[in-house]
Amino acid sequence: MTDPRTVGMRIRHFRTRAGLTLDQLAAAAGCSASQLSLVETGKREPRLSLLQHLARELGVPVAELLSPEPPSRRAALELALEKAQQSATYAGLGLPRVRVSKSLPTEALEALVGLHSELARRVDAAIATPEEARRANTELRGWMRERDNYLPEVEEAAREALRWGGYTSGALTHRSVARMAEHLGFTLLHVDDLPHSTRTVTDLANGRIYLPPASIPGGHGLRSLALQAIGHRVLGHDKPRGYADFLRQRLEISYFAAACLVPRDAAVAFLTEAKKNKDLAVEDFRDAFGITHETAAQRLTNLMTSHLDLRVHFLRVGDDGAIYKGFENDGMAFPTDSTGAIEGQPVCRQWPARVAFTRRDRTTEYHQYTDTPSGTYWSSTQTGTTTTGAFSISFGVPYADAKWFRGRETTTRTVSRCPDPSCCREPEPGLADYWSSRSWPSATVHAHVLAPLPAGTFPGVDDREVYEFLDRHGRRDAPAEAETSRRT
Repeated sequence: MTDPRTVGMRIRHFRTRAGLTLDQLAAAAGCSASQLSLVETGKREPRLSLLQHLARELGVPVAELLSPEPPSRRAALELALEKAQQSATYAGLGLPRVRVSKSLPTEALEALVGLHSELARRVDAAIATPEEARRANTELRGWMRERDNYLPEVEEAAREALRWGGYTSGALTHRSVARMAEHLGFTLLHVDDLPHSTRTVTDLANGRIYLPPASIPGGHGLRSLALQAIGHRVLGHDKPRGYADFLRQRLEISYFAAACLVPRDAAVAFLTEAKKNKDLAVEDFRDAFGITHETAAQRLTNLMTSHLDLRVHFLRVGDDGAIYKGFENDGMAFPTDSTGAIEGQPVCRQWPARVAFTRRDRTTEYHQYTDTPSGTYWSSTQTGTTTTGAFSISFGVPYADAKWFRGRETTTRTVSRCPDPSCCREPEPGLADYWSSRSWPSATVHAHVLAPLPAGTFPGVDDREVYEFLDRHGRRDAPAEAETSRRT
């Protein structure tokens, strides 16, 4: 419905054009001048009968009075200023509101509206503090926990996209992913000059999704990257309204990609059979769908509770013991900071996520039971390495549900008393007595601890680099580029 302020402005515009005073039009339309004044200032919404009388007296259709467009440039500026001064951002500045009157020059209105627009732009692009980001991430993790890490609407979106790609069974092929993109009007193109601040770039104007070179190792990653870019379109994402919205979108496209790489129906059938045989294993699930160990473990958190009635936990931990990401709905007590965030928190040295790093043979999954203050848990852990260091992926369940998993027969068992500091954080008294006054370690300060979070509509993205990249590729001959893509 048209904003009452706009309706009032249009009535006043046509009244002035007709040479009528407020009293004259009110009398002709059968209402009081004070009532009409309230209508023209947008403080009262007119009844349809009054609108019909006003339209008749002004010699215009009712639809003309209800048009959502301001009647003039001046009116549009007045509306923009009023709206801007009602924003929480402006209210937070504690400045007085400028009264819009006939005596206010149009040039002044232009300047004020321009300043408010720039203020809004800077607020939208403002850098989120680490505390804000951690709180947003914690809220998002809590939201997912309430849903047992399962998003049925994204599952259905992935199921429909798989139909576009012609998927039937087995591992999802690159060709099927390309067909999904084609259904949405996009071509997948591999380039070697992607902006450093991006993983993919989508050209909405020319229907192209740019990906890293097809020849780089890790085809699983390329499929996932393409699917995440496609996910933005399938899920109808708009530009993120803030850092929390950005995180939610990232979560949804990652979920979408995983749901395409590991289709729900096929995955549930596979897991149900394995549970029946008491032979559930992350590595089997991984190999059946041609995905990474981490993707397999995370996908299990999506499906185990909703379809197999098992509560679970998942952790990715660095070789320094810090948590990168995690999920639990089985009561496993993750360490948290004052905001409830788990990222960066050290896990107990007795947990399998850290014990696994002490093993000589890291080629196979490591199984362990851990007694904790919140109960006993079984876990399967696999380690890996990246250019930034080693990491472990742990997937586990409460003791009673270990019976469904391969590796339940392990005799390895540890006891964790964390968060009691005497468990694994405090040094031995003798060592502390001797070395506390005889040492001065120089701490390693990770760059990300001091760096502000990236700014921009898409945090961390260098807009100039991206737009120059798109302009560079957008001027190429599209058929020739498409042919190059087919050859890769």
